[in-house]
This record gives sequence, structure tokens and C-alpha cells, in this order.
Amino acid sequence: MPLFPTQPRQLDTMDIDEPQPPARGSPEWARKIRVRNRRKLYLDRHPEYFGPSLELADPLLYDRLVRRFQTAAEREAEGRAKGYTGILEADLMRSEAKLDALAHPDPNSIFQYRRGPNGEILTEENDEIPQTKEEGMARWKWEMELRFVRGDDHDFDYPSVDDNEEWDDRLQEERDRQDAYFAREEPSWAVENGRAVRGETGIQDY
Repeated sequence: MPLFPTQPRQLDTMDIDEPQPPARGSPEWARKIRVRNRRKLYLDRHPEYFGPSLELADPLLYDRLVRRFQTAAEREAEGRAKGYTGILEADLMRSEAKLDALAHPDPNSIFQYRRGPNGEILTEENDEIPQTKEEGMARWKWEMELRFVRGDDHDFDYPSVDDNEEWDDRLQEERDRQDAYFAREEPSWAVENGRAVRGETGIQDY
């Protein structure tokens, strides 16, 4: 089984952590679906969003899902991309996040932290953590995609995407309309010589 769900192309059935979601089929519901799909398409077209600076969105999660699998050369290259100030900021935020995790443990987190015998901060992991570099990066992108789609990136200009028709996936919307149309259609049946007969393109019971 996968360690995390496979993200759907359209997000209308995703759980975006809404305690009281709008009624399915309502105008508010349709608006939320359109906004989520616009945000998803934006990410599809801007893979650079998942660059090194995104580490600051959740330093601990990045540390356990991505950084732990990096080679020394990869960390050095990432450090050059961040710059000296970026490295210091990431290290500081990671340390502060670990202290906060110790003081306020989250039972739903896949990682837990505790003090070691010499005062060091140790990580305890459950069975759902990624075991390879590829799994770790995929999980990181999945978590960051959900964060973005929920609207939790407070540094991003969401109205530039949410209110812009440029980010509508026209081909997907047309496929969805066709699927909905055929789902509503009932087969036309005829009776010939006491036998049920389907349309010309269907199976005929002769």
C-alpha cells in the first residue's frame, strides 16, 4: 500500500479539512471546487514552487522527509541556492520547531520528538514514514500541495489564481461535463418479437 494517497487530478473529492463543508452541488461548493482546481493547475505549471525555500513552510517535515536522504553534495548544492542567510534562517527555524514539538507534541504527526540522555533531541518515527529518497520527496510535495490548495501559504497572492480564468482546465472540465451527461442518460430500450433490443451500437439479444 502507498504511504500516502495518490493525489487526484481534480480536487472535488479531497478532504481539505473543512469542519462544515458546503452542500454538494451548491453554488458555494462549485466555487470552492473551481478555486481548488485552479490552484492545482497553477502548481502543475509552476514546479519551481517546490524549491529549497519551501523548507521554511515546515522545517521539521522537510528535515525528516527530504533532508535526511540528501547526500553531502546535495546539501552543499542546496546551501548555495539558499545563500548563507537562507541557511542560517532554515537552521534557526528547524531548531525552534524541534523545541516547540517537544513542548507541544502533536499526536497526529508522523514524527515525535523526545530528549535523549545527554539532552539531545531525538526523533521517534512510526511505520508510515518514507523509506527512500523518492518516497520522501513525493510525500513532501504531497503535503505541500495540500497546504497550498487549502490556502495556507500566507505569502502567496491567492486572488491572482483564484479569480483568474487562465487557471481553468478547460479540457478536464469538458470531460467532466461529458461524463456527467452520459451518467445521467438511461439506455433506450425497444422490444422486438418479445425480446429486449438495445440501440444500434449496443448488444442485440436475437
